[in-house]
Amino acid sequence: MAWLWVTSCGLLLFVVVLLLSPRSCRARRILRGLFMARSRRLLFRIGYSLYTRTWLGYLFYRQQLRRARNRYPKGHSRTQPRLFNGVKVLPIPVLSDNYSYLIIDTQARLAVAVDPSDPQAVQASIEKEGVTLVAILCTHKHWDHSGGNRDLSRRHQDCRVYGSPQDGIPYLTHPLCHQDVVSVGRLQIRALATPGHTQGHLVYLLDGEPYKGPSCLFSGDLLFLSGCGRTFEGTAETMLSSLDTVLGLGDDTLLWPGHEYAEENLGFAGVVEPENLARERKMQWVQRQRMERRSTVRGGAGGLGGVPFSAELALAGPSGSSGPSPELWHDWHPGLPMGTPGPPDGAGGGEASLAGSVFQILHANPGCLCSHSARPPWGRSDPITRS
Repeated sequence: MAWLWVTSCGLLLFVVVLLLSPRSCRARRILRGLFMARSRRLLFRIGYSLYTRTWLGYLFYRQQLRRARNRYPKGHSRTQPRLFNGVKVLPIPVLSDNYSYLIIDTQARLAVAVDPSDPQAVQASIEKEGVTLVAILCTHKHWDHSGGNRDLSRRHQDCRVYGSPQDGIPYLTHPLCHQDVVSVGRLQIRALATPGHTQGHLVYLLDGEPYKGPSCLFSGDLLFLSGCGRTFEGTAETMLSSLDTVLGLGDDTLLWPGHEYAEENLGFAGVVEPENLARERKMQWVQRQRMERRSTVRGGAGGLGGVPFSAELALAGPSGSSGPSPELWHDWHPGLPMGTPGPPDGAGGGEASLAGSVFQILHANPGCLCSHSARPPWGRSDPITRS
């Protein structure tokens, strides 16, 4: 492994020196093109490995946390809790666009935290609600989802940290596999394996039957409002299979995603399906919310009252006969290799295609599945200014 790092760094230094050389403009142009075309993926893999496997990733997370706390002392968005027959779901805005969640059994006064990346904000909510934290559910290892595991598990001695053993989640105490169930009071929460964003990514489904209410999906970086996560550690086929895993959930399932990405995702959907009236109506609602810094995570069906869960999934990927050119396609998908197919030809558009067109296209050509939303944190020019 060491020789690979040495070789990669040496190659990178050699190319940079040649690009800066005052001689041979043609050589510089050729090398610049070669560098951009061939080295982008290598540089990404190096950066991703440093972020996920070394202390540099933790230092970057701490910097993000400090800057976000200074800029958004009360959180990046205004959120609203939802109460269902003694079960409360409380979204907690953290970092620049993340969401953590408290799932509370209001009778037993017990709480489960989902992806508590800012332990200070989560602890403040725990104290305000007057509950006992007994479990942490971590969807995946990235620091913006797991960064608070250490502090919270140390503060709450009986707190268990759940997650996938394949993902290297910090301070994991109770590994979970596909279909395992975590029970806390009346809360019955099922783990579903959804690899793609990371190898061991899990989503958590709160069963609505015990409290006679709607089921709730805590989707981490698998699924957002009208978008899906990037495939950092998997293929497009793997991500599509994971989306299929949650496609069978009922339309009354409530979606609680890991990020505030609705406006970006719907903007991309507008490029792909500009005449989709359902998308346009949803975009107008999202823009009104964001103008007042209100969260788009409202716990409505599919994230917005009246929009079915299956429709939310339909907007999770690219489709549409009036989609962008291959060049624009790759501009919207900065991590997608240029050899990957662009927007498919002959795809149907319009409101009638909302609930099914994307998944038909992706099953025929899963290589086009890649979201622009969950980009690597070191690639953000300003990790705290996006709303």
